[in-house]
Amino acid sequence: MSTAVIESRHLTKVFRTYRKEEGLAGAVRGLFHRQYTESRAADAVSFTVNEGEFVGFLGPNGAGKTTVLKMLSGLLQPTSGSSSVLGFNPAKRPAALKRQFALLMGQKNALWWDLPARESLELNRAIYGIDRKQFDATVGELTELLDVGDKMSVMVRELSLGERMKMELIAALLHRPKVLFLDEPTIGLDVISQKKVREFLREYNARYKVVTLLTSHYMQDIEELCERVILIDHGKLFFDGSLEEVVSRFTSTKIIEADFSAPLPADFLPPGKVLERHPLQLKIEVARVEVPRACTALLAGGLVSDLSVKEVPIEEVIRRVFGKQQDAHKLEFNS
Repeated sequence: MSTAVIESRHLTKVFRTYRKEEGLAGAVRGLFHRQYTESRAADAVSFTVNEGEFVGFLGPNGAGKTTVLKMLSGLLQPTSGSSSVLGFNPAKRPAALKRQFALLMGQKNALWWDLPARESLELNRAIYGIDRKQFDATVGELTELLDVGDKMSVMVRELSLGERMKMELIAALLHRPKVLFLDEPTIGLDVISQKKVREFLREYNARYKVVTLLTSHYMQDIEELCERVILIDHGKLFFDGSLEEVVSRFTSTKIIEADFSAPLPADFLPPGKVLERHPLQLKIEVARVEVPRACTALLAGGLVSDLSVKEVPIEEVIRRVFGKQQDAHKLEFNS
């Protein structure tokens, strides 16, 4: 039976911001009677992550993903609800928990820019009180996996973005955490660096069964690393399941691609929605139930040399899902 490592129970975070009235009179009134606006960055978010899972945590900008990660890390206190990480309450920030988890934020630097990478890691060793033998073994293993052994003596500020992110990963994993929170770890990286980081994370998770919660706007990160995804928007969790379930639940169409050995007749009307049309190629989107009829129509309409039926790309599915959520939120807000 799987063991729950992370538990979020109706986790809620409400931010209050002062709303200043215009003009001198408004400023004076604000001295005696302030008005505040409340926004729910996280609204009763509940989920569980079990031992060894690698879970994608997805949502548009401002959905509440980072807020939830910060509450699970103890960086933010929840307004209501509770959470448990490795059996500890992160809101109390126990030292025992700090030694067993790591939070890596792609847009934040944890290393000292004016020090060589190795010296920066040495400082982390001292902070965590890591044994010298364990430190050397861990750094040796991670630098080999990430292929940055020749960069250890380079100043952090002189490293490329991809190299810096790899060093940040080493720093985050230096104390062998059992839980890893990753917030946009591949943001801004080139395609090759993204691939390297994904390969490393996949191998590291498989080797050590580290519970990993990943937020990313790059769907390739999610597709290659996560079997399960949690979707959140406007602070509310509205889906928790596999990527395959996302496709089956939120799409009712499929993509048909056809290649022709001779141009289609000019008066040929393709079934469904035309996504791309070229003299010898056609790409359409049709309802799932209409796939057989659409294929028959294409075969009858021209000399088909190749025909394939595919699911709508997961990136497009997610984009549509959040688009619908945004529309639903606007209707709810205006009603």
